[in-house]
Amino acid sequence: MRFSRTSKALGMVAIAALALTGCGAGGGTSSGASQAAGDPNKVITAYSNEPQHPLMPANTNEVYGGRVVELLFEGLTSYDPSGKSVNALAESIESPDGQNYTIKVKKGTKFTNGEEVTAKSFVDAWNFAALSTNAQGNSSFFESVEGYDAVSATTKQTGADGKETEVPAPTAETLSGLVLADDSTITVKLTQPEADWPLRLGYSAFMPLPADAIKDPKKYGENPIGNGPYKMEKEGAWQHDSQIALVKNADYKGSREAKNGGVTFKFYTDPAPAYTDIQANNLDVTDVLPTNALKTYTMDFPENNLNKPYAGNSTLNIPGYLPEFQGEAGKLRRQALSMAINRDEITKVIFSGTRIPAKDFTSPAVDGYNDNVAGSEVLKFDAAKAKDLWTQADAISPWPADKTLLLAYNTDGGNKEWIDAVANNFKNNLGIKAEGQPFAKFAEILTLRTAKELPGLTRAGWQADYPSLYNFLGPLLKTGASANYEGYSNPEFDQLLTEGLGAKSTDDANKKFTQAQEVLFKDLPNLPLWYSARQAVWSQNVSNVDSGWNGVLQYWAITAK
Repeated sequence: MRFSRTSKALGMVAIAALALTGCGAGGGTSSGASQAAGDPNKVITAYSNEPQHPLMPANTNEVYGGRVVELLFEGLTSYDPSGKSVNALAESIESPDGQNYTIKVKKGTKFTNGEEVTAKSFVDAWNFAALSTNAQGNSSFFESVEGYDAVSATTKQTGADGKETEVPAPTAETLSGLVLADDSTITVKLTQPEADWPLRLGYSAFMPLPADAIKDPKKYGENPIGNGPYKMEKEGAWQHDSQIALVKNADYKGSREAKNGGVTFKFYTDPAPAYTDIQANNLDVTDVLPTNALKTYTMDFPENNLNKPYAGNSTLNIPGYLPEFQGEAGKLRRQALSMAINRDEITKVIFSGTRIPAKDFTSPAVDGYNDNVAGSEVLKFDAAKAKDLWTQADAISPWPADKTLLLAYNTDGGNKEWIDAVANNFKNNLGIKAEGQPFAKFAEILTLRTAKELPGLTRAGWQADYPSLYNFLGPLLKTGASANYEGYSNPEFDQLLTEGLGAKSTDDANKKFTQAQEVLFKDLPNLPLWYSARQAVWSQNVSNVDSGWNGVLQYWAITAK
Protein backbone atom coordinates (compact mmCIF):
# COMPACT_ATOMS: atom_id res chain seq x y z
CA MET A 1 0.00 0.00 0.00
CA ARG A 2 2.54 2.55 0.99
CA PHE A 3 6.11 1.46 0.59
CA SER A 4 8.92 3.93 0.92
CA ARG A 5 10.20 5.16 -2.42
CA THR A 6 13.40 7.08 -2.72
CA SER A 7 13.40 10.14 -4.92
CA LYS A 8 16.22 8.55 -6.88
CA ALA A 9 14.20 5.45 -7.72
CA LEU A 10 11.17 7.42 -8.82
CA GLY A 11 13.29 9.82 -10.81
CA MET A 12 15.07 7.04 -12.72
CA VAL A 13 11.80 5.45 -13.78
CA ALA A 14 10.34 8.79 -14.78
CA ILE A 15 13.38 9.59 -16.91
CA ALA A 16 13.09 6.22 -18.66
CA ALA A 17 9.41 6.78 -19.37
CA LEU A 18 10.12 10.28 -20.67
CA ALA A 19 12.72 8.90 -23.04
CA LEU A 20 10.10 6.56 -24.48
CA THR A 21 7.77 9.45 -25.30
CA GLY A 22 10.49 11.40 -27.08
CA CYS A 23 9.25 14.58 -25.42
CA GLY A 24 10.34 16.72 -22.54
CA ALA A 25 9.39 19.76 -20.57
CA GLY A 26 9.21 23.00 -22.46
CA GLY A 27 11.25 26.06 -21.69
CA GLY A 28 10.82 27.61 -18.28
CA THR A 29 9.81 24.43 -16.44
CA SER A 30 13.16 23.46 -14.99
CA SER A 31 13.07 23.65 -11.22
CA GLY A 32 16.72 24.63 -11.19
CA ALA A 33 16.39 27.50 -13.63
CA SER A 34 16.72 31.08 -12.49
CA GLN A 35 13.32 32.71 -12.56
CA ALA A 36 12.00 36.17 -11.87
CA ALA A 37 10.32 36.52 -8.51
CA GLY A 38 7.12 37.79 -10.14
CA ASP A 39 4.25 39.56 -8.40
CA PRO A 40 3.59 37.69 -5.11
CA ASN A 41 0.18 39.33 -4.74
CA LYS A 42 -1.26 38.66 -8.18
CA VAL A 43 -3.91 35.94 -8.51
CA ILE A 44 -3.44 33.35 -11.26
CA THR A 45 -6.23 31.56 -13.14
CA ALA A 46 -6.25 27.84 -13.91
CA TYR A 47 -8.33 25.25 -15.77
CA SER A 48 -10.68 23.04 -13.76
CA ASN A 49 -14.29 21.86 -13.51
CA GLU A 50 -17.03 21.49 -10.90
CA PRO A 51 -16.02 19.16 -8.01
CA GLN A 52 -18.32 16.20 -7.41
CA HIS A 53 -18.96 16.81 -3.70
CA PRO A 54 -18.66 19.53 -1.05
CA LEU A 55 -14.97 19.86 -0.25
CA MET A 56 -14.60 17.56 2.76
CA PRO A 57 -11.11 16.04 2.46
CA ALA A 58 -12.28 12.51 3.26
CA ASN A 59 -15.04 12.72 0.67
CA THR A 60 -12.99 14.19 -2.17
CA ASN A 61 -11.47 11.54 -4.41
CA GLU A 62 -11.65 13.05 -7.90
CA VAL A 63 -9.13 15.35 -9.52
CA TYR A 64 -11.08 18.60 -9.75
CA GLY A 65 -12.04 18.62 -6.08
CA GLY A 66 -8.69 17.14 -5.11
CA ARG A 67 -6.61 19.97 -6.55
CA VAL A 68 -8.53 22.44 -4.38
CA VAL A 69 -8.39 20.36 -1.20
CA GLU A 70 -4.64 19.85 -1.56
CA LEU A 71 -4.11 23.60 -1.57
CA LEU A 72 -6.42 24.26 1.40
CA PHE A 73 -4.93 21.66 3.76
CA GLU A 74 -1.67 20.45 5.24
CA GLY A 75 -1.33 16.99 6.80
CA LEU A 76 1.07 15.11 9.00
CA THR A 77 3.26 14.40 5.99
CA SER A 78 3.50 15.65 2.42
CA TYR A 79 5.22 14.51 -0.75
CA ASP A 80 8.07 16.36 -2.35
CA PRO A 81 8.05 16.80 -6.15
CA SER A 82 9.77 13.42 -6.63
CA GLY A 83 7.23 11.57 -4.48
CA LYS A 84 9.32 11.21 -1.34
CA SER A 85 7.30 11.40 1.89
CA VAL A 86 8.47 14.12 4.28
CA ASN A 87 7.13 15.28 7.63
CA ALA A 88 4.84 18.33 7.53
CA LEU A 89 2.79 18.74 10.73
CA ALA A 90 4.27 15.58 12.20
CA GLU A 91 7.12 16.23 14.59
CA SER A 92 7.82 12.50 14.51
CA ILE A 93 6.19 9.20 13.51
CA GLU A 94 7.68 6.23 15.35
CA SER A 95 6.94 2.54 15.76
CA PRO A 96 8.82 -0.27 17.54
CA ASP A 97 7.12 -3.02 15.54
CA GLY A 98 5.37 -1.59 12.48
CA GLN A 99 1.98 -2.12 14.10
CA ASN A 100 1.87 0.36 16.97
CA TYR A 101 2.63 3.97 16.03
CA THR A 102 3.19 7.11 18.09
CA ILE A 103 2.70 10.37 16.22
CA LYS A 104 3.81 13.71 17.65
CA VAL A 105 2.02 16.72 16.13
CA LYS A 106 3.85 20.03 15.81
CA LYS A 107 2.57 22.80 18.06
CA GLY A 108 1.80 26.36 17.02
CA THR A 109 -0.03 25.97 13.71
CA LYS A 110 -3.60 27.14 13.14
CA PHE A 111 -6.55 26.81 10.80
CA THR A 112 -7.44 29.99 8.96
CA ASN A 113 -10.26 30.67 11.46
CA GLY A 114 -7.66 30.93 14.24
CA GLU A 115 -8.38 27.51 15.80
CA GLU A 116 -5.21 25.66 16.77
CA VAL A 117 -4.33 22.47 14.91
CA THR A 118 -3.81 19.77 17.55
CA ALA A 119 -3.69 16.00 17.74
CA LYS A 120 -7.45 16.10 18.36
CA SER A 121 -7.95 17.81 14.99
CA PHE A 122 -6.60 14.67 13.36
CA VAL A 123 -8.24 12.09 15.62
CA ASP A 124 -11.69 13.63 15.25
CA ALA A 125 -11.27 13.96 11.48
CA TRP A 126 -10.15 10.34 11.07
CA ASN A 127 -12.97 8.96 13.21
CA PHE A 128 -15.44 11.06 11.23
CA ALA A 129 -14.00 9.79 7.94
CA ALA A 130 -14.11 6.12 8.95
CA LEU A 131 -17.67 6.05 10.35
CA SER A 132 -20.03 4.53 7.79
CA THR A 133 -22.96 6.78 8.73
CA ASN A 134 -20.93 9.78 7.49
CA ALA A 135 -20.67 8.21 4.01
CA GLN A 136 -17.20 9.55 3.25
CA GLY A 137 -15.83 8.27 -0.04
CA ASN A 138 -12.30 7.81 1.33
CA SER A 139 -13.39 5.83 4.39
CA SER A 140 -11.50 2.71 3.28
CA PHE A 141 -8.16 4.49 3.63
CA PHE A 142 -8.50 3.76 7.35
CA GLU A 143 -8.93 0.01 6.79
CA SER A 144 -5.59 -0.84 8.42
CA VAL A 145 -6.48 0.78 11.76
CA GLU A 146 -7.79 -1.56 14.45
CA GLY A 147 -11.53 -1.17 14.87
CA TYR A 148 -12.23 -0.13 11.28
CA ASP A 149 -14.54 -3.10 10.68
CA ALA A 150 -16.78 -1.98 13.53
CA VAL A 151 -17.09 1.69 12.56
CA SER A 152 -17.43 1.02 8.82
CA ALA A 153 -19.96 -1.80 9.09
CA THR A 154 -22.97 -1.88 6.78
CA THR A 155 -25.93 -4.17 6.29
CA LYS A 156 -28.20 -5.04 3.37
CA GLN A 157 -31.65 -3.51 3.26
CA THR A 158 -34.45 -4.19 0.80
CA GLY A 159 -36.20 -1.09 -0.47
CA ALA A 160 -39.78 -0.58 -1.60
CA ASP A 161 -38.67 -1.35 -5.16
CA GLY A 162 -37.38 -4.76 -4.05
CA LYS A 163 -33.74 -3.85 -4.60
CA GLU A 164 -31.12 -4.60 -1.97
CA THR A 165 -28.82 -1.78 -0.94
CA GLU A 166 -26.00 -1.43 1.59
CA VAL A 167 -26.88 0.86 4.50
CA PRO A 168 -24.65 1.97 7.41
CA ALA A 169 -24.75 -0.25 10.49
CA PRO A 170 -21.69 0.61 12.62
CA THR A 171 -21.22 -1.20 15.92
CA ALA A 172 -18.82 1.46 17.23
CA GLU A 173 -18.49 5.23 16.80
CA THR A 174 -14.71 5.54 16.94
CA LEU A 175 -11.69 3.53 15.83
CA SER A 176 -10.49 1.44 18.77
CA GLY A 177 -6.91 1.59 17.50
CA LEU A 178 -6.88 5.41 17.34
CA VAL A 179 -6.15 7.10 20.68
CA LEU A 180 -5.69 10.77 21.60
CA ALA A 181 -2.88 10.51 24.16
CA ASP A 182 -2.57 14.26 24.74
CA ASP A 183 -2.89 17.56 22.82
CA SER A 184 0.10 16.74 20.64
CA THR A 185 0.25 12.93 20.66
CA ILE A 186 -1.69 10.29 18.73
CA THR A 187 -1.22 6.55 19.09
CA VAL A 188 -2.37 4.20 16.35
CA LYS A 189 -2.66 0.41 16.45
CA LEU A 190 -2.99 -1.40 13.15
CA THR A 191 -4.60 -4.79 12.59
CA GLN A 192 -1.23 -6.16 11.44
CA PRO A 193 2.32 -4.83 11.12
CA GLU A 194 2.69 -2.44 8.17
CA ALA A 195 6.08 -0.84 8.44
CA ASP A 196 5.41 1.74 5.76
CA TRP A 197 1.89 2.74 6.84
CA PRO A 198 3.02 6.38 7.38
CA LEU A 199 3.52 6.80 3.64
CA ARG A 200 -0.23 7.25 3.12
CA LEU A 201 -0.54 10.05 5.70
CA GLY A 202 0.10 12.79 3.16
CA TYR A 203 -3.09 11.92 1.29
CA SER A 204 -6.04 14.28 1.73
CA ALA A 205 -8.22 11.67 3.52
CA PHE A 206 -5.91 12.11 6.52
CA MET A 207 -6.11 15.92 6.74
CA PRO A 208 -7.08 17.57 10.06
CA LEU A 209 -10.43 19.32 10.49
CA PRO A 210 -11.59 22.21 12.67
CA ALA A 211 -14.49 21.57 15.04
CA ASP A 212 -17.08 23.28 12.80
CA ALA A 213 -16.42 20.81 9.99
CA ILE A 214 -17.78 17.89 11.99
CA LYS A 215 -20.69 19.86 13.42
CA ASP A 216 -22.07 20.72 9.97
CA PRO A 217 -20.14 18.88 7.20
CA LYS A 218 -22.41 19.96 4.36
CA LYS A 219 -22.16 23.66 5.18
CA TYR A 220 -18.44 23.37 5.87
CA GLY A 221 -17.82 21.64 2.54
CA GLU A 222 -19.17 24.66 0.68
CA ASN A 223 -16.72 27.00 2.40
CA PRO A 224 -13.94 24.82 3.86
CA ILE A 225 -11.56 26.19 6.46
CA GLY A 226 -8.13 24.62 6.21
CA ASN A 227 -4.53 25.08 7.23
CA GLY A 228 -2.70 24.94 3.89
CA PRO A 229 -1.00 27.51 1.66
CA TYR A 230 -4.37 28.91 0.48
CA LYS A 231 -7.80 29.68 1.87
CA MET A 232 -11.16 30.41 0.31
CA GLU A 233 -11.26 34.02 -0.90
CA LYS A 234 -14.48 34.64 1.00
CA GLU A 235 -17.71 32.89 1.87
CA GLY A 236 -19.34 32.03 -1.42
CA ALA A 237 -15.99 31.83 -3.23
CA TRP A 238 -17.21 28.59 -4.76
CA GLN A 239 -19.52 29.75 -7.55
CA HIS A 240 -20.99 26.46 -8.70
CA ASP A 241 -20.44 25.58 -12.36
CA SER A 242 -18.32 28.70 -12.72
CA GLN A 243 -15.22 28.93 -10.50
CA ILE A 244 -13.55 28.54 -7.09
CA ALA A 245 -11.42 31.45 -5.88
CA LEU A 246 -8.56 30.84 -3.44
CA VAL A 247 -6.22 33.43 -1.93
CA LYS A 248 -2.87 33.12 -0.21
CA ASN A 249 -2.89 32.09 3.44
CA ALA A 250 -0.38 34.58 4.86
CA ASP A 251 -0.06 32.59 8.10
CA TYR A 252 1.06 29.38 6.39
CA LYS A 253 4.73 28.56 7.04
CA GLY A 254 5.11 25.13 5.43
CA SER A 255 7.15 23.97 2.45
CA ARG A 256 4.50 25.02 -0.11
CA GLU A 257 4.38 28.73 0.66
CA ALA A 258 2.49 30.47 -2.16
CA LYS A 259 4.54 32.48 -4.65
CA ASN A 260 1.39 34.16 -5.99
CA GLY A 261 -1.58 35.95 -4.46
CA GLY A 262 -4.09 33.19 -5.11
CA VAL A 263 -5.51 30.69 -7.58
CA THR A 264 -8.91 31.02 -9.24
CA PHE A 265 -10.00 27.74 -10.81
CA LYS A 266 -12.15 28.44 -13.87
CA PHE A 267 -14.60 25.70 -14.82
CA TYR A 268 -14.66 24.45 -18.41
CA THR A 269 -16.60 21.53 -19.89
CA ASP A 270 -14.33 21.38 -22.95
CA PRO A 271 -10.55 21.93 -23.03
CA ALA A 272 -10.61 23.60 -26.46
CA PRO A 273 -11.93 27.00 -25.29
CA ALA A 274 -9.43 26.95 -22.43
CA TYR A 275 -6.59 26.38 -24.89
CA THR A 276 -7.79 29.35 -26.92
CA ASP A 277 -7.99 31.44 -23.75
CA ILE A 278 -4.37 30.56 -22.92
CA GLN A 279 -3.30 31.69 -26.39
CA ALA A 280 -5.11 34.98 -25.84
CA ASN A 281 -3.61 35.35 -22.32
CA ASN A 282 -7.12 35.24 -20.82
CA LEU A 283 -6.35 32.11 -18.78
CA ASP A 284 -2.99 31.49 -17.14
CA VAL A 285 -2.52 27.69 -17.11
CA THR A 286 -4.25 24.51 -18.21
CA ASP A 287 -3.28 20.91 -17.52
CA VAL A 288 -5.88 19.45 -19.93
CA LEU A 289 -5.22 19.88 -23.63
CA PRO A 290 -7.63 19.21 -26.51
CA THR A 291 -6.50 16.08 -28.31
CA ASN A 292 -5.86 17.86 -31.60
CA ALA A 293 -3.44 20.20 -29.79
CA LEU A 294 -1.14 17.34 -28.77
CA LYS A 295 0.50 17.61 -32.19
CA THR A 296 1.00 21.37 -32.00
CA TYR A 297 1.24 22.52 -28.39
CA THR A 298 5.05 22.59 -28.33
CA MET A 299 4.96 24.86 -31.39
CA ASP A 300 2.04 26.94 -30.14
CA PHE A 301 3.80 27.46 -26.79
CA PRO A 302 7.51 26.84 -27.50
CA GLU A 303 8.68 28.24 -24.16
CA ASN A 304 5.53 27.62 -22.12
CA ASN A 305 4.80 23.90 -22.27
CA LEU A 306 5.22 20.82 -20.13
CA ASN A 307 5.25 17.10 -20.93
CA LYS A 308 6.16 15.00 -17.93
CA PRO A 309 5.43 11.37 -16.96
CA TYR A 310 3.68 10.81 -13.65
CA ALA A 311 2.22 8.08 -11.49
CA GLY A 312 -1.07 7.65 -13.30
CA ASN A 313 -2.89 5.51 -15.84
CA SER A 314 -6.05 5.27 -17.91
CA THR A 315 -8.48 2.37 -18.02
CA LEU A 316 -11.81 1.34 -19.52
CA ASN A 317 -13.93 -0.01 -16.68
CA ILE A 318 -16.55 -2.75 -17.04
CA PRO A 319 -19.40 -2.64 -14.49
CA GLY A 320 -19.78 -6.04 -12.87
CA TYR A 321 -23.52 -5.57 -12.58
CA LEU A 322 -24.04 -5.66 -16.36
CA PRO A 323 -25.37 -9.18 -17.19
CA GLU A 324 -23.54 -9.32 -20.55
CA PHE A 325 -20.21 -9.30 -18.71
CA GLN A 326 -21.02 -11.86 -16.03
CA GLY A 327 -20.19 -15.57 -15.91
CA GLU A 328 -18.04 -17.43 -18.42
CA ALA A 329 -19.47 -15.53 -21.38
CA GLY A 330 -18.69 -12.24 -19.63
CA LYS A 331 -15.12 -13.34 -18.95
CA LEU A 332 -14.59 -14.14 -22.63
CA ARG A 333 -16.11 -10.82 -23.67
CA ARG A 334 -13.79 -8.89 -21.36
CA GLN A 335 -10.79 -10.59 -22.94
CA ALA A 336 -12.18 -9.96 -26.42
CA LEU A 337 -12.67 -6.25 -25.73
CA SER A 338 -9.13 -5.91 -24.41
CA MET A 339 -7.54 -7.64 -27.40
CA ALA A 340 -9.69 -5.66 -29.84
CA ILE A 341 -8.10 -2.34 -28.74
CA ASN A 342 -5.10 -1.23 -30.78
CA ARG A 343 -3.30 0.61 -27.97
CA ASP A 344 -0.13 1.18 -29.99
CA GLU A 345 -1.97 2.88 -32.83
CA ILE A 346 -4.15 5.03 -30.57
CA THR A 347 -1.23 6.28 -28.47
CA LYS A 348 0.72 7.15 -31.61
CA VAL A 349 -2.04 8.61 -33.77
CA ILE A 350 -4.47 10.12 -31.27
CA PHE A 351 -2.04 11.04 -28.50
CA SER A 352 0.98 11.81 -30.71
CA GLY A 353 3.21 9.57 -28.60
CA THR A 354 2.41 11.35 -25.31
CA ARG A 355 1.02 8.12 -23.79
CA ILE A 356 2.61 4.67 -23.42
CA PRO A 357 0.51 1.49 -23.93
CA ALA A 358 -0.18 -0.20 -20.61
CA LYS A 359 1.41 -3.50 -19.66
CA ASP A 360 -0.11 -3.79 -16.18
CA PHE A 361 -2.66 -2.20 -13.81
CA THR A 362 -0.20 0.21 -12.13
CA SER A 363 2.41 2.68 -13.41
CA PRO A 364 6.12 2.61 -14.36
CA ALA A 365 6.58 5.59 -12.03
CA VAL A 366 6.28 3.51 -8.84
CA ASP A 367 8.71 1.06 -7.31
CA GLY A 368 7.97 -2.61 -8.02
CA TYR A 369 6.49 -2.03 -11.48
CA ASN A 370 6.56 -5.20 -13.60
CA ASP A 371 5.99 -5.07 -17.36
CA ASN A 372 5.67 -8.86 -17.66
CA VAL A 373 2.94 -9.92 -15.22
CA ALA A 374 1.54 -13.38 -16.01
CA GLY A 375 -1.62 -12.96 -18.08
CA SER A 376 -0.74 -9.51 -19.43
CA GLU A 377 -0.70 -10.82 -23.00
CA VAL A 378 -4.42 -10.02 -22.99
CA LEU A 379 -3.37 -6.38 -23.46
CA LYS A 380 -1.81 -7.12 -26.85
CA PHE A 381 -3.82 -6.22 -29.94
CA ASP A 382 -5.03 -9.30 -31.80
CA ALA A 383 -8.15 -8.71 -33.87
CA ALA A 384 -8.54 -12.36 -34.94
CA LYS A 385 -8.22 -13.67 -31.38
CA ALA A 386 -10.61 -11.00 -30.11
CA LYS A 387 -13.26 -11.99 -32.67
CA ASP A 388 -12.83 -15.67 -31.78
CA LEU A 389 -13.27 -14.97 -28.06
CA TRP A 390 -16.39 -12.88 -28.77
CA THR A 391 -17.81 -15.74 -30.88
CA GLN A 392 -17.15 -18.16 -28.02
CA ALA A 393 -19.02 -15.85 -25.66
CA ASP A 394 -21.95 -15.63 -28.06
CA ALA A 395 -22.15 -19.42 -28.16
CA ILE A 396 -22.80 -19.36 -24.40
CA SER A 397 -24.98 -16.26 -24.21
CA PRO A 398 -25.63 -14.29 -27.42
CA TRP A 399 -24.96 -10.54 -27.47
CA PRO A 400 -28.25 -8.80 -28.41
CA ALA A 401 -28.12 -7.89 -32.10
CA ASP A 402 -29.69 -4.48 -31.50
CA LYS A 403 -27.57 -3.59 -28.46
CA THR A 404 -25.09 -0.69 -28.66
CA LEU A 405 -22.11 -0.86 -26.31
CA LEU A 406 -21.84 2.60 -24.76
CA LEU A 407 -18.52 4.06 -23.60
CA ALA A 408 -19.06 6.86 -21.08
CA TYR A 409 -16.59 9.75 -21.08
CA ASN A 410 -16.33 13.33 -19.85
CA THR A 411 -15.92 16.05 -22.44
CA ASP A 412 -13.94 18.24 -20.03
CA GLY A 413 -11.02 15.82 -20.19
CA GLY A 414 -10.28 15.75 -23.92
CA ASN A 415 -11.49 12.17 -24.31
CA LYS A 416 -13.78 12.16 -27.35
CA GLU A 417 -11.18 11.30 -30.00
CA TRP A 418 -9.72 8.26 -28.28
CA ILE A 419 -13.15 7.02 -27.15
CA ASP A 420 -14.28 7.20 -30.78
CA ALA A 421 -11.16 5.27 -31.80
CA VAL A 422 -11.82 2.53 -29.24
CA ALA A 423 -15.49 2.34 -30.29
CA ASN A 424 -14.32 1.89 -33.90
CA ASN A 425 -11.97 -0.89 -32.77
CA PHE A 426 -14.91 -2.68 -31.21
CA LYS A 427 -17.12 -2.19 -34.26
CA ASN A 428 -14.48 -3.26 -36.78
CA ASN A 429 -12.89 -6.10 -34.84
CA LEU A 430 -15.88 -7.57 -33.00
CA GLY A 431 -18.73 -6.73 -35.36
CA ILE A 432 -20.85 -5.00 -32.71
CA LYS A 433 -22.39 -1.57 -32.37
CA ALA A 434 -20.36 0.74 -30.10
CA GLU A 435 -20.30 4.48 -29.50
CA GLY A 436 -19.28 7.11 -26.97
CA GLN A 437 -21.65 8.35 -24.27
CA PRO A 438 -20.59 11.98 -23.52
CA PHE A 439 -21.02 13.81 -20.22
CA ALA A 440 -20.16 17.47 -19.68
CA LYS A 441 -18.67 16.83 -16.23
CA PHE A 442 -16.57 14.02 -14.80
CA ALA A 443 -18.64 14.36 -11.61
CA GLU A 444 -21.74 13.26 -13.52
CA ILE A 445 -20.11 9.98 -14.47
CA LEU A 446 -18.91 9.40 -10.91
CA THR A 447 -22.44 9.88 -9.58
CA LEU A 448 -23.79 7.24 -11.98
CA ARG A 449 -20.89 4.91 -11.22
CA THR A 450 -21.50 5.22 -7.49
CA ALA A 451 -25.21 4.45 -8.00
CA LYS A 452 -24.26 1.56 -10.33
CA GLU A 453 -26.48 2.95 -13.05
CA LEU A 454 -24.15 3.23 -16.06
CA PRO A 455 -25.53 1.21 -18.98
CA GLY A 456 -22.12 0.43 -20.45
CA LEU A 457 -18.38 0.83 -20.02
CA THR A 458 -16.72 3.98 -18.71
CA ARG A 459 -13.38 5.67 -19.11
CA ALA A 460 -11.47 6.09 -15.89
CA GLY A 461 -8.09 7.38 -14.85
CA TRP A 462 -6.06 7.10 -11.67
CA GLN A 463 -3.75 9.75 -10.31
CA ALA A 464 -1.82 8.17 -7.45
CA ASP A 465 -2.54 9.32 -3.89
CA TYR A 466 0.84 8.10 -2.68
CA PRO A 467 3.69 6.32 -4.54
CA SER A 468 2.88 2.63 -4.20
CA LEU A 469 1.70 -0.32 -6.28
CA TYR A 470 -1.01 -0.91 -3.71
CA ASN A 471 -2.52 2.50 -4.31
CA PHE A 472 -3.32 1.43 -7.89
CA LEU A 473 -4.94 -1.79 -6.66
CA GLY A 474 -6.52 -1.51 -3.21
CA PRO A 475 -8.54 1.74 -3.42
CA LEU A 476 -9.79 0.79 -6.90
CA LEU A 477 -10.47 -2.94 -6.80
CA LYS A 478 -10.47 -4.32 -3.28
CA THR A 479 -13.92 -5.37 -2.09
CA GLY A 480 -15.80 -2.32 -0.82
CA ALA A 481 -12.92 0.10 -1.46
CA SER A 482 -13.47 3.84 -1.86
CA ALA A 483 -13.08 4.02 -5.65
CA ASN A 484 -14.33 0.52 -6.49
CA TYR A 485 -17.41 1.97 -8.18
CA GLU A 486 -18.02 -1.01 -10.46
CA GLY A 487 -18.29 -3.39 -7.50
CA TYR A 488 -15.49 -5.86 -8.31
CA SER A 489 -14.87 -8.50 -5.64
CA ASN A 490 -12.51 -11.47 -5.52
CA PRO A 491 -11.42 -12.99 -2.16
CA GLU A 492 -8.15 -14.28 -3.63
CA PHE A 493 -7.23 -10.80 -4.83
CA ASP A 494 -8.19 -9.25 -1.46
CA GLN A 495 -6.10 -11.79 0.44
CA LEU A 496 -3.00 -11.18 -1.67
CA LEU A 497 -3.32 -7.45 -1.01
CA THR A 498 -3.58 -8.06 2.73
CA GLU A 499 -0.51 -10.30 2.63
CA GLY A 500 1.37 -7.67 0.66
CA LEU A 501 0.55 -4.97 3.21
CA GLY A 502 1.88 -7.15 6.01
CA ALA A 503 5.04 -8.24 4.18
CA LYS A 504 8.40 -7.85 5.89
CA SER A 505 10.04 -5.97 3.02
CA THR A 506 9.13 -3.85 0.04
CA ASP A 507 10.31 -6.55 -2.35
CA ASP A 508 8.16 -9.19 -0.67
CA ALA A 509 5.19 -6.85 -0.70
CA ASN A 510 5.59 -6.07 -4.40
CA LYS A 511 5.72 -9.80 -5.19
CA LYS A 512 2.32 -10.20 -3.53
CA PHE A 513 0.94 -7.20 -5.41
CA THR A 514 2.23 -8.70 -8.67
CA GLN A 515 0.44 -11.95 -7.82
CA ALA A 516 -2.69 -9.92 -7.14
CA GLN A 517 -2.41 -8.47 -10.64
CA GLU A 518 -2.30 -12.01 -12.05
CA VAL A 519 -5.78 -12.46 -10.59
CA LEU A 520 -6.89 -9.22 -12.22
CA PHE A 521 -5.67 -10.35 -15.63
CA LYS A 522 -7.90 -13.42 -15.30
CA ASP A 523 -10.95 -11.36 -14.24
CA LEU A 524 -10.34 -8.08 -16.15
CA PRO A 525 -12.60 -5.84 -14.04
CA ASN A 526 -11.15 -3.00 -16.06
CA LEU A 527 -9.04 -2.80 -19.19
CA PRO A 528 -5.67 -1.07 -18.74
CA LEU A 529 -5.12 1.30 -21.67
CA TRP A 530 -2.03 3.49 -21.29
CA TYR A 531 0.26 5.23 -18.82
CA SER A 532 -0.06 8.93 -18.32
CA ALA A 533 2.08 11.99 -18.82
CA ARG A 534 1.11 15.50 -17.81
CA GLN A 535 0.87 18.00 -20.62
CA ALA A 536 0.33 21.63 -19.71
CA VAL A 537 0.62 25.03 -21.37
CA TRP A 538 0.55 28.51 -19.90
CA SER A 539 0.17 32.11 -20.91
CA GLN A 540 2.74 34.89 -21.10
CA ASN A 541 1.44 36.14 -17.73
CA VAL A 542 3.03 33.40 -15.59
CA SER A 543 6.17 31.31 -15.19
CA ASN A 544 7.60 28.55 -12.95
CA VAL A 545 4.98 25.99 -14.01
CA ASP A 546 5.76 22.37 -13.14
CA SER A 547 4.02 19.20 -11.97
CA GLY A 548 4.86 16.80 -9.19
CA TRP A 549 5.29 13.03 -9.06
CA ASN A 550 1.51 12.48 -9.30
CA GLY A 551 0.92 14.85 -12.20
CA VAL A 552 -0.68 17.65 -10.16
CA LEU A 553 0.54 21.12 -11.08
CA GLN A 554 2.38 22.89 -8.28
CA TYR A 555 0.03 25.86 -8.30
CA TRP A 556 1.63 27.35 -5.21
CA ALA A 557 4.98 27.71 -7.04
CA ILE A 558 3.62 29.49 -10.13
CA THR A 559 4.70 33.11 -10.33
CA ALA A 560 2.66 35.89 -11.94
CA LYS A 561 4.37 38.54 -14.04
